[in-house]
Amino acid sequence: MPGFSGGAVTRSTLRQQIADALRDEVLAGRLQPGQEFTVKEIADQYGVSATPVREALVDLSAQGLLDADQHRGFRVHAYSVDDFRGMIEARALVTDGMFHALTDGPMAHLQPDAPPVTAALAGVRRRGEEAQRAALAGEVTVLIGYDLRFWRELGSVFGNPYLTDFLHRLRVQTWVCVVQRLRRLPDLRGRLWAAHTDLVDALVSRDTDAARAIVESYDAHALSLVEGLTDGGAGKGPAPGSAQGEPPAPGADTLS
Repeated sequence: MPGFSGGAVTRSTLRQQIADALRDEVLAGRLQPGQEFTVKEIADQYGVSATPVREALVDLSAQGLLDADQHRGFRVHAYSVDDFRGMIEARALVTDGMFHALTDGPMAHLQPDAPPVTAALAGVRRRGEEAQRAALAGEVTVLIGYDLRFWRELGSVFGNPYLTDFLHRLRVQTWVCVVQRLRRLPDLRGRLWAAHTDLVDALVSRDTDAARAIVESYDAHALSLVEGLTDGGAGKGPAPGSAQGEPPAPGADTLS
């Protein structure tokens, strides 16, 4: 049987609930790259019919998390370093475009202390604080949850739900790629990116140059870590704590 916990499925649409549960198993690393399973196995695990399970697995395949095999069922997608590089590049382009909105786009007319901006970013900052705490403790599963919420809520501040959804999907994929390699490290404390609040502070002050530098450092750290772990090394990269590469401090999706 697949290596997931198989908790009870009870709420909202069955299809979405199963997809969410399986996505969480992949993000937690309990479903490993290349691991195969069938619709029947998942249906039996959760005690549901095959139809919503099949729909959920097709949804996850469309999101790039699973590969469908007509004769063998489904398997967890294995991301390569080249995949990760492409995702990081795409993510950077989207993020840079969102930052551009602060100075030259639809948000440029708002003052840094405008209530809509400060209220939204205050909530994002709280997510960042939780992500930092989890990163410092090396609690990667907790970190992923807060990191994904941090970036989704940050994206929503810029008012384009299409970009926000696209960025969220990329972040899920990059986290899956990272988690597939993180199990090689015995202790994650001090190894994960944790400059979430620095990024928020830079955006609050409209310092987009500083914000871009922080994100560039974040992406460089994530790529260095993934490359190192893929090669079987210790995954050492630039100090994760700041844009300038100061003392290590953890934090996503984080590498991711």
